Amino acid sequence: MLSIGAFAQIGQVTHRMLRHWDTAGLLVPAHVDEFSGYRSYDPAQLERLHRIVALRQLGFGLDAISAILEQGVDAERIGALLRIRRAEVEQEHRIAAGRLVDVERRLHLIEKEKHMSPIEIIQKPLPTVRLAAVRTIVPDQPAVAGVVGPAFDAVADVIGEECGSLTTPIAQYETLEDGLQVTAGYAYSGPAREGFEVAELPAEADAVCGIHLGSMDRIADSWQAIHAEIIARGLVHAGPCRELYVRALGDDQSEWVTELQQPVRRR
Repeated sequence: MLSIGAFAQIGQVTHRMLRHWDTAGLLVPAHVDEFSGYRSYDPAQLERLHRIVALRQLGFGLDAISAILEQGVDAERIGALLRIRRAEVEQEHRIAAGRLVDVERRLHLIEKEKHMSPIEIIQKPLPTVRLAAVRTIVPDQPAVAGVVGPAFDAVADVIGEECGSLTTPIAQYETLEDGLQVTAGYAYSGPAREGFEVAELPAEADAVCGIHLGSMDRIADSWQAIHAEIIARGLVHAGPCRELYVRALGDDQSEWVTELQQPVRRR
């Protein structure tokens, strides 16, 4: 019999790992002293230890390892699990490669051009949002300011008392042949009512997002940084952009906080 220390040393694992695997039922000691609680292992258990370590190094979780050990080593079953794991590793590699490109690009901006993006930009999915909204088509971008605020006010006049404290306002901007369509409103789960329409903003698998702080008269600079980042990351636009007005109270816009959201996809 081997003490837990000797067994751990030969297998090059820690005592903590052996205790954890014992608790999980993966590798139960051959003997546990009823008085001291000391664990002892049969040398033949090293084969099972190696199998657990090998499967862990391949990235399998304890539940999957337990199932493999309980059901026996079957080439077809292991092959199926390895194909699944291969797809997961390939996805992890793509994500890591993308992060490496992003790190290299940021380093280049800092070291060579002495420049950083004016806003911090991330990628994340966007949820489905059901809005009580007003849609308006404006001829050009400068006309947007004159319709967004009144659109929110119109919706609030209808459902403000019903909903109490209205959720964070959202506006979606979509370029059409005859102008820019603005859909502005609040998240809403009730029925359609006179004075607004129900608009469904679909979930987006990936979006480039950044936080604009302060006045709306400088928001174009933040959007320009978003668009530059999209190009730098090898992405293209994949739908209408959104603005989530996280804090937009009062006439003093210096304290306003707006999240800019642009759905994207790979080229």
